Amino acid sequence: MARIDAFLKLGREQGCTDIHFAVGMPPLLRSLGELMPIKYRDLTDQELESLIYEILDLEQKAYFEKGKDVDFAYQSEEVGRFRVSLFRKISGIGAAFRLVNSDIPSLDDLGMPPAVRKFLDTNQGLVLVTGATGTGKSTTLASMLDLLNRTRRLNIITLEDPIEHIHTSQMSLVVQREIGTHVDSFANGLRAALREDPDVILVGELRDPETILMAMTAAETGHLVLGTLHTTSATKTLDRILDATPTSQKAQAGNFLSQHLRGVVSQKLVKTLDGRSRKAIVEIFINTPAVAKLINTGKIFLIPSILQTGRDKGMQLMDQALMEAVLSKEIDPDDAYLHATEKQQFQRFVTDTELLPQVDLAVF
Repeated sequence: MARIDAFLKLGREQGCTDIHFAVGMPPLLRSLGELMPIKYRDLTDQELESLIYEILDLEQKAYFEKGKDVDFAYQSEEVGRFRVSLFRKISGIGAAFRLVNSDIPSLDDLGMPPAVRKFLDTNQGLVLVTGATGTGKSTTLASMLDLLNRTRRLNIITLEDPIEHIHTSQMSLVVQREIGTHVDSFANGLRAALREDPDVILVGELRDPETILMAMTAAETGHLVLGTLHTTSATKTLDRILDATPTSQKAQAGNFLSQHLRGVVSQKLVKTLDGRSRKAIVEIFINTPAVAKLINTGKIFLIPSILQTGRDKGMQLMDQALMEAVLSKEIDPDDAYLHATEKQQFQRFVTDTELLPQVDLAVF
């Protein structure tokens, strides 16, 4: 058992999402979005290096010693599986361990609206799960893939950096490939996947223009492509894709999105009313004919009004989802206020008045 496992085990037992290691501080646990130090001495550079190097293989050590960041999956029988990001900073090395649950929750367990399941009924197109780092995008994608694996006979190819959830082939054949281990980049992995008779391609992150364009090509040529972007709303997702497209191809990209983008799930994790966990709250974008027309005519800024009035079609804005969860007493109204875009409508539910705008009486 590696010595670092003791800290990882503590983090898992306490229901944390991440464990951080940094020189000059004790290990830190992230619980409900907040960091808390473990009762332990401050780590020295030599001590932390010793803890981390114990779980690296020779190739990872050599790569890290060249000054490169290392992303990898770490697994042991004692503590389970973690996604690890290892890096250097001004005070020495640092590492972040993201806990990966061995059991993949269903979309129902995550509280996903029915529209998310419907996105998987199609055989072709692009479906995106978006949100800031640490909002559960990977878990939602894993749940979507698990549903396909259990219910349809497909060839599913995943490209991940690193591989997080392990999927055992059930009705489908699931081929999981890791960036840096099995293929050198997402873009090259996508090129290879198109030659491997895929039905579904999962791209862990659309992180650069080349990968975005390759994913668009795969969706356009008759495959279902699932992927993630670090954007916080449907309109920002569309803008991000168009901004990543060369100027000469922007019109073509807009036409692609209007025809082949099936939907966007933008999510945030918000504290539950009892404060003991967090719940995924999602904005749902569905590419209806009305939305496609707005994309084609460059009027993306009008799409939020379509989402707001499209509840009967399964669409919803983030603020609508937040308000529904507040009214049903599923989430903390103070946290909902902090996550809301139009905060005024949430002010009457806030219990911590220090969060509200303060009126300066001296101006009256």
